[in-house]
Amino acid sequence: MLMKTLDINLETEQQLFFHNYARLPLEIDYGKGSFLYTTDGSRYLDMIAGIGVNAIGYGDERLVGAITAQAAKYIHISNLFMQRPQFELAEKLLELSGLSSVFLCNSGTEAIEAAIKLSRKWAALGGNGEKREVLSLSNCFHGRTYGAMSLTAKPKYVEGYEPLLPGTGMIDFNDVEDLERKVSGRTAAVFVEFVQGEGGIHRVSEAFVRRLGELAAQHGFLIVADDIQAGCGRTGTFFSYEQFDVIPDIVCLAKPLGGGLPLGAIIGGEKVSGVFTPGSHGTTFGGNPIACAAGLALIDVLFSDGLMQKAVETGRLIREGIEKLAAKHARIQEIRQYGLMIGITVDREAKYYVEEALKKGVLVNATSQNVIRLLPPLTISLEEAQLCIDTLDEIFSEEQA
Repeated sequence: MLMKTLDINLETEQQLFFHNYARLPLEIDYGKGSFLYTTDGSRYLDMIAGIGVNAIGYGDERLVGAITAQAAKYIHISNLFMQRPQFELAEKLLELSGLSSVFLCNSGTEAIEAAIKLSRKWAALGGNGEKREVLSLSNCFHGRTYGAMSLTAKPKYVEGYEPLLPGTGMIDFNDVEDLERKVSGRTAAVFVEFVQGEGGIHRVSEAFVRRLGELAAQHGFLIVADDIQAGCGRTGTFFSYEQFDVIPDIVCLAKPLGGGLPLGAIIGGEKVSGVFTPGSHGTTFGGNPIACAAGLALIDVLFSDGLMQKAVETGRLIREGIEKLAAKHARIQEIRQYGLMIGITVDREAKYYVEEALKKGVLVNATSQNVIRLLPPLTISLEEAQLCIDTLDEIFSEEQA
């Protein structure tokens, strides 16, 4: 039977899929460096990088080589067996974090779910039956599965899915007094994005982190760092929490960790290292050997190419460029930049700038309604970064004309 040629367009997308993505009308053919190329030959500068996943851009030969070499050996054998890529990746993550144990999964939201379970199991083993509460910060984003969604709790993400996971709640972001009111001896864990991504690129304050550490010691709860978007070098250090005087009890990683393949991890300190026992938590595909091989290659490239320092330097230059735009264009209200994690607050819906930049061959993202979010590959060149700045300048200028 002859197969008909499938039309790849938005109409076909509506026919085939649940309607939960607002896809761009682009069919991607391939990527190279910081650019994506469509099947009609158009080129787009990618300042989204797979929503922070493609930290070293597209087509890096070292990453592709690691994936290919492992695929030739075995693609999947399950966690019933010992696998060198898993062992080597776990060793590297423990070396970088100074923590004690690793659990490998498939995504950020799975890492959050595992961390919720680990926190509650740890509290239960401590003998306090009331210590079940898991808290997060307002304006956060931790994922789409039930526990992660319950910690996120933004109306647009949870409407119609209630009731949420019992025993969850929120602390007002950077509000030390609210932190003091909310935590208690019933608190098992507080989940923190040290730099909030979906919330619009906001950084936790030093004062908040300091008080959080004091209260964790007083009440005996865990600090869980969600480094899913801000980790793996994006803010200039491998973990974003390294920029604070804090050592989390659990760290969640994903997005760029697998170099573009599905890979997540939680890293736990000594407090929680013995909590999970055989059968108490697991995953079929977590720690896939190809994804782990890719993760090892990614980490090697980050360090060998000095990409974390490059993220700091390039991010600063992008910020300076946008500050010049802000002096010309009143629409720009605030710029927040931590390495190559950049938010530009504007005085209208940021979706407009996403659409206009797309017409000019630059892919940017909107989050938190009025924030233009830039998450370019850490490998982006200064010339490519300037192309993005010039494009935004054009859009703001045309808007004023």
